[in-house]
Amino acid sequence: MIRRSFLTASAITLGLPLFATPSWASSADRAPRVFVAGDSTASTYAAREAPRAGWGQALGLFLGHGASVDNRALSGASSKSFADLGLLDGVLDDIRPGDHLLVSFGHNDAKDEDPDRYTEPWSTYQRQLGAYLDGARERGAHPTLVTSVERRRFTAEGTPRESHGDYPEAMRELGAREGVPVVDLTALSLGLWGELGPEGTKSHFLWLEPGEHPGHPDGVEDNTHFRAHGAIEVARLVARELKRLRALPPRLVRRLGDSFPDAEGALPWPEERPV
Repeated sequence: MIRRSFLTASAITLGLPLFATPSWASSADRAPRVFVAGDSTASTYAAREAPRAGWGQALGLFLGHGASVDNRALSGASSKSFADLGLLDGVLDDIRPGDHLLVSFGHNDAKDEDPDRYTEPWSTYQRQLGAYLDGARERGAHPTLVTSVERRRFTAEGTPRESHGDYPEAMRELGAREGVPVVDLTALSLGLWGELGPEGTKSHFLWLEPGEHPGHPDGVEDNTHFRAHGAIEVARLVARELKRLRALPPRLVRRLGDSFPDAEGALPWPEERPV
């Protein structure tokens, strides 16, 4: 109330409208930005780290009409540590009315051995996520929750299995309670991994034979992170669901049926990680 009274008095003194709108508050004449707050599965990676990529790095392939992605996802982040590091404040400083915020945490929130990152699904996790939702809405932006993408884990029978415990359901419940769209990437990725099977998923995850890629001369077997092709396919799942839910205006989503034979060539690769 003190700040509002001061601003009101100043406006009267200067002869300004009492509720003048800042010049950046009108979004009618510009395309929206899609901010991504998340962890390593969504992060943008540097050129020297190729072919490792995150779905936030690939999301721009499926946006059109001037819409762009501002990917703030940080490798190793939880909903708590992202905020504690000041990264949520950075997003909220930059986000504008009409922009969109995708919030995707869970992988690292489950690390109960690390008090700097751990949150409990039905209490601190939901409260942390609530700060992202409230912050975006207070600034006239549109938040969307994105449950964690599943890891490459299969039963002995070849059925993909869940690995995130109660976190996806806690996020779904929060979204329903707050009236916020939820992209259920946990369920969507489980479905895709089931179609591909244990062998087929290797082309999506960072699985490389020795000598297959100069970035990993000794090979690598990573069941959490993606190579460029996988990042694109997970981004496609996200974009398709954003359109279906109308969490993004459908006209902004494009190329959902396109193939990208040169996946690495299709992605932007900065010299350094942006976060």
